[in-house]
Amino acid sequence: MTALPPAFSDWFARNGWDPHPHQLALLAAQEDTLLIAPTGGGKTLAGFLPSLVDLHQTGRKGLHTLYVSPLKALTADVARNLARPIEGIGLAVRVGDRTGDTPAGVRQRQRADPPEILLTTPESLALMLSWPEAPKLFAGLRRVVLDELHALAESKRGDQLMLGLARLRGLAPGLIATGLSATVEDPQALARFMGAARVIEADPGPTPDIALLPTRTPPPWAGGGGRYAVQDVLDAVAEARTTIIFLNTRAQAELFFQALWLANDRGLPIGLHHGALARESRQRVEAAMAAGALRAVVATGSLDLGIDWGDVDLVIQVGAPRNIKRLVQRIGRANHRYNAPSRARIVAANRFEVIECVAALEAARAGELDGEPRGPGPLDVLIQHILLTACAAPFEADALYAEVRTAGPYAGLSRADFDACLDFAATGGYALRAYDRWQRLMLHDGRWQLRDPRAARNLRMNIGTIVEAEKLKVRRRGRGGAALGEVEESFAATLAPGDTFLLGGQVLRYDRIRDLVMEVTPQPGREPKIAVFSGLKFATSTELSARMLAIIADPARHRELPGDIRAWLDLQARVSALPRPGTLVCETFPRNDRWHLVIYGFAGRNAHQTLGLLVTRQMEAAGLAPLGFLATDHALLITSLNPVEDVAPLLRRPALEQGLENWFADTSLMKRSFRAVATIAGLIQRNVPGHRQSGRQATFSSDIIHDTLRRHDPDHILLRATRDEARHGFVDFERIDDMLARNPHVELHRLDRVSPLAAPLLLEMGRVRLGGTGQEMLAERMARELMASAGLDDLTHDDH
Repeated sequence: MTALPPAFSDWFARNGWDPHPHQLALLAAQEDTLLIAPTGGGKTLAGFLPSLVDLHQTGRKGLHTLYVSPLKALTADVARNLARPIEGIGLAVRVGDRTGDTPAGVRQRQRADPPEILLTTPESLALMLSWPEAPKLFAGLRRVVLDELHALAESKRGDQLMLGLARLRGLAPGLIATGLSATVEDPQALARFMGAARVIEADPGPTPDIALLPTRTPPPWAGGGGRYAVQDVLDAVAEARTTIIFLNTRAQAELFFQALWLANDRGLPIGLHHGALARESRQRVEAAMAAGALRAVVATGSLDLGIDWGDVDLVIQVGAPRNIKRLVQRIGRANHRYNAPSRARIVAANRFEVIECVAALEAARAGELDGEPRGPGPLDVLIQHILLTACAAPFEADALYAEVRTAGPYAGLSRADFDACLDFAATGGYALRAYDRWQRLMLHDGRWQLRDPRAARNLRMNIGTIVEAEKLKVRRRGRGGAALGEVEESFAATLAPGDTFLLGGQVLRYDRIRDLVMEVTPQPGREPKIAVFSGLKFATSTELSARMLAIIADPARHRELPGDIRAWLDLQARVSALPRPGTLVCETFPRNDRWHLVIYGFAGRNAHQTLGLLVTRQMEAAGLAPLGFLATDHALLITSLNPVEDVAPLLRRPALEQGLENWFADTSLMKRSFRAVATIAGLIQRNVPGHRQSGRQATFSSDIIHDTLRRHDPDHILLRATRDEARHGFVDFERIDDMLARNPHVELHRLDRVSPLAAPLLLEMGRVRLGGTGQEMLAERMARELMASAGLDDLTHDDH
């Protein structure tokens, strides 16, 4: 194992530290490496240590190390942390950042005179690689550090980054890539994602102290806000130094933050942090936390990743975490130190969530994580990469294909798919090649190049794989009103002047929209409408659902649960049956002149939503008159006028598959998915010099192109990519497949009343109402009853 140079070992000794074994192992590594180390284990320093030692020993100038993180906020945090060893050891090393927040003047200077260490994001790296001077800029690059790699690998940003890494390897032969991660369910799979890296796993550190938070009252039967436990959370905050309170969505965070303030008689300083807030607001909260000025911050996924606040000694998760890996990641935010156990408490939002929380705690204590298998690299991201490669310089197709295949997600890419992507990038494909606007590349002397070099500007302005809902800036009304954040255009469309909503913990009155800015006036003391920010909507993972089902199915394990939950499950076992692995337990019962069918699928909300649409289509065709359905992470509840006598035929895979195809053809879902794919692939450009298309304009354009391709080129590469995206991302059909494969037996219990497990479902919000014969029959029945009660039933005859 390589020893530290004296200047470095002296610095460690002056700070009272010993280098960790995994830090020395990474220093000695001479190949691509994935380091798995717990939060607080010094993995960021481990990633930079080889670079700092090399720069110290060689005195090299110019770009030596590129650091890539998923968050701009992390680059600022890392810059602060790097300053400590650089100043303490006395290194002549410059550190700079290159993100969307970097001033234009600084970015311009970096192109001519880059720092030795450059901190950036996947999008900014893609932009830099599109510059003509990219070969010169990156020729001397020796190391690439990929932070929080597990988070990047879960989205198309990771695929984009791996294509960028493959390009860097071509420009700087011999460079070494280091991936850093704290929570990985399958280290070898993540190492393959990097392109065959060696895995180094650090000592996991002390076992975390995690448990359910004791509450004065038991959780409600339904709902997801957790506000019944506000006083208990405040008590826990008062006993800790600094607390992060995590919720799963922005709306829940806003509402919980407001509830905390209303109950905060002790005047504890508490902040709010989520992605819809103005950058200045987020930075103020981050600075206050770093300075120790806040006792707690209410947050969403915006703080999941490693901003280093050493004084945080408690994490509270409000609502079931939905995902074991996310829970472990959030637990790691408490006691950001290697030798101190993290302390976390969970607040279940309702009775079902108590079981889910117990299952998540059990998995976290056992160190078992969850995660979806990674599919092949998406083709829309590859198309964007091809176009950006052409922005830098002409390229040979054979050479680019070989380079792309060195990227982990694209190792299995066929030449036929590559050629289809290249053909689309060049001409738009068969159906679009007649239009000049999509004739973007041409072949000259065996190399592909931009047909019009001026197109490079447009392509660079549309870099990225994040296709967000159109958003409106929110500002106080009046000249120079302060920026407060942003909300989705779809949410703004539901508001009328005078309506109030929550943002940043403030009640705001909507006044008007002017120049794509929503102008508002603060309304302290008013009761708000609930702000529905889209944010992230998590589905319970397959692994967590399986653990939850195993607990429910085994009465011997019910002793792990609170007494009221044990009694609830015991009653369910006596009245009906407990859901169990291997059997899909279903129930049907009458209530209020309606019939209800419950399917305990434990497949996640998205999959149950899709299953509800597909099953009710079959019920409509069978004359069962479905009225609507409700999907939760654990079950599907369908309401109809006529009873289901046999549920098994409704769940046969061929019928569901055909229903999915028909649904795709009948709904706007495919167009919605196509719009995202087409935007990433550069077919739809949201940003052009001096102008930005509105969401409505982009939708109109993409819908026309989608319909054109369906008619004239149904096998178009973008339509293929869209189908893959829709099946996996929007409808989660793979989870329905998995649910049916795991449960070969279907068991229907015919009851005369609602069962204990089904009762909470009838209290849940979010029911999907269906049109069709069921609603028509219901309207006729209500009309007859109304006429009869008014004594008017005789007046329905024609002779009157």
